Amino acid sequence: MQELLFYSWNVNGIRAQEKKGFLDWLHQTDADIIAIQETKSHTDQLNENLLSPNGYQSFWKSGERKGYSGVGIYSRIEPISVIDHFNSQILNAEGRLIGLEFKNFYFFNGYFPNGGRGMDRVQYKLDFYKDFEKYLDTLDKPFIFCGDINTAHNEIDLARPKENRNHSGFMDIERAWLHHIFDNRKFIDSFRVFNKEPNQYTWWDQKTKARNRNIGWRIDYFILDPKLKDNLLDAQIYAQKMGSDHAPISLKIKI
Repeated sequence: MQELLFYSWNVNGIRAQEKKGFLDWLHQTDADIIAIQETKSHTDQLNENLLSPNGYQSFWKSGERKGYSGVGIYSRIEPISVIDHFNSQILNAEGRLIGLEFKNFYFFNGYFPNGGRGMDRVQYKLDFYKDFEKYLDTLDKPFIFCGDINTAHNEIDLARPKENRNHSGFMDIERAWLHHIFDNRKFIDSFRVFNKEPNQYTWWDQKTKARNRNIGWRIDYFILDPKLKDNLLDAQIYAQKMGSDHAPISLKIKI
């Protein structure tokens, strides 16, 4: 077995993030695999430094709309295959999901839909969850998936749960999927294996400067196949890292 270090970060625009020192941060992590969400870019808009940073290959999935959505993966490890097409129209649309197949596991990076624009988008989000779970059930190796899930699981995972019960991101119908995968399917919320403390958040509203008061939400996750439970070594949130409205998160595992 070898130890692998993963990072995930919703960068809120990779081209803007580059100007804030993204590549310096990438190399400082010394991670084997780094997943980014909300890239807001197509590859023809990215320079060679972002596409091929020293020591890493990169893989991208973009939606049809420029400046919207998008995910990317940087990897030091050569994958067996890149998975950028799925047996679901909803998983293929909007540039929200990409995967890599390795010898002993699959890795997926997702920017899951936000339901804040009305109940139609909430249903779209629920359908995305459902189709992604169905896809995971077709795999022949253990999986790791990460990204901006856009839902806080339990009351401990956001600063003001009572005020947000009817807001997308903490509605019962959205949380039901997380209850299902964690409680029924025994998927692993890696961060909560190591940290069960309150006030641990990964996203803060920029308009209200909520980060200054740590009025946040934990909506970014590394989620593991139950078969990998005994392989977990560490999981962290890096709330001190600025530059986006999200904080990076990490996972250390032996595979």
